[in-house]
Amino acid sequence: MRDAGIATFMIPARETSRMQVIHPSADVDVRRMYFKRNAGFISADEVPAIDTAHLHLAGISDQEFTLELVRALAGRGHSLSADMQSFVRQVDPATREVLFRDVPAKKQIAELLDKIKLDAVEAHQLTGHKDLELAAREVERWGCPEVVITESAGVLARADGKTFYERFSNRSTAGRTGRGDTTFAGYLAWRLNHDPAESLRFAAALASIKMEMPGPFRGTLQDVLARMKENHLSA
Repeated sequence: MRDAGIATFMIPARETSRMQVIHPSADVDVRRMYFKRNAGFISADEVPAIDTAHLHLAGISDQEFTLELVRALAGRGHSLSADMQSFVRQVDPATREVLFRDVPAKKQIAELLDKIKLDAVEAHQLTGHKDLELAAREVERWGCPEVVITESAGVLARADGKTFYERFSNRSTAGRTGRGDTTFAGYLAWRLNHDPAESLRFAAALASIKMEMPGPFRGTLQDVLARMKENHLSA
């Protein structure tokens, strides 16, 4: 990350968190996850004073962030978002398997955030709705004004009381892992200077390119803009 010019701050820990992901079938959306190593929870006093337009909490399980941390960061005046997998993915203390469960503090978390990211499984677990728009409306009622939900076919955004949807245009799923993180990162970046609909098209185009090759996105801004022009034109 530093070689790529990204400013980083490392919090020392006895070990680095490590997740094992197993795909038992050819369906890349079916997976079992095990939390093999745990670096521990992050406390508010470990987070440096960051001068940023937006702060995003992107955890991989419920072993990193607490409601108290979210409250503290929101109290600093940050524009704040979180990936709800950081709370829905709950580690079984005996087997270390990651299970998807409801979050008792979900409404308290939502009302502290400006944006929320979920996938279809997490949205159903938290709201009881399989329909993405109904799920997004429910989260909106909890107090978060902007909601993004991914599924295998595409991504939905609910913002300013309106719902938008964009299909992915990937030609393979070799790089499926990281789809949601990439989508929301693209959305957040483009959303700084664009409206929700345009930001959703940018995010879908970027994630589509990323899914065609294992590993992180290695393309350019021009690659994303070209994919947008080719497959993600405005309605």
